[in-house]
Amino acid sequence: MNICENLKKIQEIVTVKARKVGRDPKDIKILGAIKAQPLEKVLKAISCGLKFVGENYIQEARERIPFIKEKYPYVETHFIGHLQTNKVKYAIKLFDMIETVDRISLVDELQKRLSKENKFMDILIEVKLSDEETKTGCLPENLFKLIEYILEKGKNLNLKGLMTIPPYFEDKEKVRPYFAKLRELKEKIEKKYLLNLPELSMGMSHDFDIAIEEGATIIRIGTALFGERLKK
Repeated sequence: MNICENLKKIQEIVTVKARKVGRDPKDIKILGAIKAQPLEKVLKAISCGLKFVGENYIQEARERIPFIKEKYPYVETHFIGHLQTNKVKYAIKLFDMIETVDRISLVDELQKRLSKENKFMDILIEVKLSDEETKTGCLPENLFKLIEYILEKGKNLNLKGLMTIPPYFEDKEKVRPYFAKLRELKEKIEKKYLLNLPELSMGMSHDFDIAIEEGATIIRIGTALFGERLKK
């Protein structure tokens, strides 16, 4: 398993797919999804040029993110898992961006903690575009209400865009409509609220090439970069 070679291959695919649709490859961030990956693999990827890492669990993040930040202070850290309100106090200290804001109670807790610390936090809204029970996120019909709430009450939150986790399909072309839908929602929000939302976080190891063609600016790569995750 050569992580440097894997990263190089991913970068090459990003370049080809971006240019195919007239995009600048530099506009696409490769985020290493480090859930259940050994720390040495993560550090190896960073030493090979990975600049963004994403954690799913606060407990794992508390053990590893401070070490990563101390060794590589330029690495940007994203929270990409479901965030419980009782873990917000840790999340705002560990991460540069929270990609999974999906409900008003979470906005309230983030705002309360951030204002107390006199900090600001970049966020994405996670949108649930499938009917899978295991998936979390704000339903599209509740999205505008949540945005209005953030704009009114979330003074310490910088809304940067949207994120989604679509269903898994063997035929990855079937995932394209989900990515297109997220892009369309972003465009509607920008028009309605006169906002600039630069980020669309979508696409993982299996389907990130399709996501790039549909406008992804953050692709969350786990197994294609690090190999299979450790079994718990």
